[in-house]
Amino acid sequence: MRYTAPLTGIAASLLLAASAHAADTLDVDVHSVSANGVGDSLGTITLEQTDNGLLLTPSLEGLESGIHGFHVHQNASCETDEDDSGETVAALAAGGHYDPESAETHQGPYGDGHLGDLPALTVNDNGEANLPTLAPRLSLDDMDGRSLMIHAGGDNYSDDPHLGGGGSRVACGVVDG
Repeated sequence: MRYTAPLTGIAASLLLAASAHAADTLDVDVHSVSANGVGDSLGTITLEQTDNGLLLTPSLEGLESGIHGFHVHQNASCETDEDDSGETVAALAAGGHYDPESAETHQGPYGDGHLGDLPALTVNDNGEANLPTLAPRLSLDDMDGRSLMIHAGGDNYSDDPHLGGGGSRVACGVVDG
C-alpha cells in the first residue's frame, strides 16, 4: 500500500507528458476532391509544433506521382463551390491561400509572401507521400480553422504564372484542432 502514492504520481506524470505531446501534434484526414465533391480518404498529415516551425508529415497514398503544390487555405472546408463564371470547382469553399498579413504575393515557405505556401509535396512512383516538410513561418496555432490543399502539378513559389503554376485542387484536409 505504501507504494500507491508514488505509482499514482508517476502515472499522472506520464499522462501529463502524453497529453502535452498530444497538444503539440494534430492529425488531419486528407481526401481526394473533385467537382463532384469530397471523395475517398487518402490518409493523414500529422502537424507537429517544433522549435523550428510546423512539421508536416504526410502518410498518403493514391496520389499521382511527382511534385505537387501544397498550401494552407483560409477556410476549414473541402467542399465544392461555384467560381465567378458559375462553374463548380473542387474544394473552392476552402478559399484562397492563408494570408493573415494581406501580403497578396506567392513567395514560398521561406519568402516574405503569404503564410499559406508550404514546401512542395513529393509523391513517389507508388503514389505515396511520406516525406516530412517544415514550414518555418507557421505554428500549430495558425492552423485551426484552415484546410490543407494539394494541387495537381508543381509550384515555383512565385506569382507568375498565376499561383506559381500549380494546377487544380486534387486533395484536401480540414484542420480541426
